Amino acid sequence: MYSRRKFLTTTALATAGLGLAACRDAAQAGGNGVTPAAPSPANAAAPVAPGPLNTRAIPSSGERVPVIGMGTSGSFEVGQSAAERDPLKEVLARFFAAGATLIDTAPTYSVAEDVMGALLAEQGLTEKAWLATKLSGVTGRDAGMAQFEDTLRRLKTDKVALLQVHNLGDLKTQLAVARELKAQGKVKYVGVTHYVERAQEELANIVQAEKPDFLQINYSVASRGAEKRVLPLAQELGVAVLINRAFEDGKLFAQVKDKPVPPALAEAGVTSWAQAFLKFALSHPAVTAVIPATGKPDRQTDNLKAGTGPDLTPAQRDALIAAVA
Repeated sequence: MYSRRKFLTTTALATAGLGLAACRDAAQAGGNGVTPAAPSPANAAAPVAPGPLNTRAIPSSGERVPVIGMGTSGSFEVGQSAAERDPLKEVLARFFAAGATLIDTAPTYSVAEDVMGALLAEQGLTEKAWLATKLSGVTGRDAGMAQFEDTLRRLKTDKVALLQVHNLGDLKTQLAVARELKAQGKVKYVGVTHYVERAQEELANIVQAEKPDFLQINYSVASRGAEKRVLPLAQELGVAVLINRAFEDGKLFAQVKDKPVPPALAEAGVTSWAQAFLKFALSHPAVTAVIPATGKPDRQTDNLKAGTGPDLTPAQRDALIAAVA
């Protein structure tokens, strides 16, 4: 795992009494090994929150959501100790203080739903959260329904904003389950997901045939296959898009080790590599939001900064691609 401190340039996010994070989270779309940062001292001043987050409309409804969301794989798969959970409380506090709301999780991310549900309830944030979860690893209607009911229990809620069929598993049946739950008012939107480029053609075919409210797919400065068909098709059909793996599970930071952020990106307000990678994904017109995962408060603040200011221009995107190559 590589130190994020090496990758951050001078940042415009003033944080009183808090240093920049010591290392980058390993797994945005999967995996474990997240070591939470130590909690902030009780008397430490709160960091200055980024400016108002940009929002984008969900095509099927017109509802607007902030462009920076949050994943939970790895980062919220923790135990019950204060050392593990206190940093996550601060991660959530900064997230909501900035106006962010969209949280993506899954019942197969070990205890992530339990931890998220408990922390949201403890801080009175459950009603503010725009929760997205999944039907994952189950086969058959009854199993899908049972998993969803267990998810509601774990998240301590009676409904979620988005229910997705995870990695297209048992697609026909689970998509029907999701739509049945939508008709019951327990789900507002229905979606499909995957996380690797080799699945994008199949995902595109499904999106074209089923026209879900949302799709979730991997897309980054180093993995741009979604530009070929999935993203243009989503834009054409009015399907909202969530982006996972914008950091390539942390590997992008290794590729730019000791390199400065391209100066051209300063005009877009970019002050770190994390912001650059997130803004790259957001600069595609089909993208609705990105969902980076972190268990570290200072990284949360840095990620949120990517949701402010202008998108990258084509020239800035090219500069970033060249820097990562």
